[in-house]
Amino acid sequence: MAYIPIETVPYFEAAIYLPMLLIVLEKDYTEIENGQFKFKGPYIYLIEEARRNVEIDLKNTKAYLRKHQLKVVRKSRDDLFSEYEFHYAGTLEIRRYANIRLRNHVEELLKLYLKKALISYSNG
Repeated sequence: MAYIPIETVPYFEAAIYLPMLLIVLEKDYTEIENGQFKFKGPYIYLIEEARRNVEIDLKNTKAYLRKHQLKVVRKSRDDLFSEYEFHYAGTLEIRRYANIRLRNHVEELLKLYLKKALISYSNG
């Protein structure tokens, strides 16, 4: 029985997490745009820079998936779990992720990308 190579799992998971992160950044951007902030510019810059970096990483992830004929399909979701199919060279693997794990990992990625954006802001 063929298994999905361990080196492909981060790409599969990036294809799950990065679109979620983009949604969070979009919502936060809207909240800041419509919010009562005295200086919106720095917040907007950080979100836009983080979004640009996420989009670049997502583009690279999608290119890797295409090149290696990999595919991720979201199958079902309930209050506790989300189920995804990972397709690799005729192999199908179903993985279930706890929604809380997905949320927590997206939050960690948000911190990472905002930190990267802050470094860019500080150097600019």
